[in-house]
Amino acid sequence: MARDMSETIEKGDETSPPALPRARRRWRRWVLLALALLLALGVWNEYQRRIGAPSVAANSSMSASLPPADAAPAADMPAWVRYAAPAAATNRPRVAVIIDGLGVDRAATARAIALPPAVTLSFVAYASDLSDQTASARQAGHELLLHVPMEPISATAAIGSYGLGRNMPRDELVRRLRWDLARFDAYVGVDNHMGTEFAQDTPAMRVVMDELKRRGLLYLDARAVPTAPVAVAARDFGVPYAARDIFLDGEQAAISVDARLAQLVRLARERGSAIAIGHAHDATLTALQRWLPTLSRQGVVLVPLTAVVKTRGG
Repeated sequence: MARDMSETIEKGDETSPPALPRARRRWRRWVLLALALLLALGVWNEYQRRIGAPSVAANSSMSASLPPADAAPAADMPAWVRYAAPAAATNRPRVAVIIDGLGVDRAATARAIALPPAVTLSFVAYASDLSDQTASARQAGHELLLHVPMEPISATAAIGSYGLGRNMPRDELVRRLRWDLARFDAYVGVDNHMGTEFAQDTPAMRVVMDELKRRGLLYLDARAVPTAPVAVAARDFGVPYAARDIFLDGEQAAISVDARLAQLVRLARERGSAIAIGHAHDATLTALQRWLPTLSRQGVVLVPLTAVVKTRGG
């Protein structure tokens, strides 16, 4: 009996010691499995966070500065939007005032730049030192246009070596237009210097609008008379378009400019917005310096050109 018990104990002693390593191995396997699951869960959460970031940003006030995944970056916006000057939201009638023909008379240009930033400034393509002058205007907060010379009715009016003429071969017309468009940067669009004759030429205007569309620019018709081919070509190519309503300084006298400014306000009240074009003449600039501070009392708001173009549907 004692021997049987001894044999049983010995057998038990022989079988018991291996049980501890097997338990340890099972424990280690469970720990490794748990760690692997935790690691996999962490990788999955990081993956979900990354693919879900755009939708979170679009709905999170803390991430409002991030664009939605399908939003175009600023560099892909059309130039007329990218370089637009800011305009305060308002329900009041809006007036846009454009001073064009700038860049040739440096002193007059400096006076125009000193006007409030909401005044839009247009620099003529054949002026010199445009990079510095337009940089100063942009720094002062102004929205900019390029004033492109075009063929007028008068055969004696000069349009310069890079003015646009009707009946030009297409290649020459494009060459001149591209030279004009490269004179400076950060502008929202083009308005015509003279150009009554050119604007009647539908094929020529289609060449212009094709190039403006490609560059994301708007067109302001500074028409002296209605120019239907311009509006039609702009519509056909999807170019944002507006036409001036009031010409401020056909007569260069302060009393005449004052009367035109009053007409501008009346028109804005009737239509919701109105566009005026003038030049950096002494009478015009002096009248504007008196008139601009009165706009709040008159219930209208001065805005850059693009703000009116947007409200008119481009």
